[in-house]
Amino acid sequence: MTAYAIAHFTDIAADMNAEVIEYLHRIDDTLAPFGGQFLVHGGEVHELEETWPGGVVVISFPDFTAAREWYDSPAYQAILPLRRRSLAGSVILVDGVSAPHAATDIIPVQASR
Repeated sequence: MTAYAIAHFTDIAADMNAEVIEYLHRIDDTLAPFGGQFLVHGGEVHELEETWPGGVVVISFPDFTAAREWYDSPAYQAILPLRRRSLAGSVILVDGVSAPHAATDIIPVQASR
């Protein structure tokens, strides 16, 4: 099942400093061995409910194991400090859903009776 690395950066450095540029040059090579692909990266955020300061990044992986192995890999851990010094925010790994999926699929069986 596809898994995703999702980042919500709330405090993005105003300029593309040298560390951010180095991080951007190096991250693609860290993703490739784990099948990681950017789905959302740097797109404009359109707020519909409440405010959403900052930006969003979504990276897909073939499965949760690949996502975790990417994050824990020596190659990614080597560049992680470059991002952390310039971009504040939250990062999560989450499993996707199998198709077809309905909203009610998450209701426990005993609760749906």
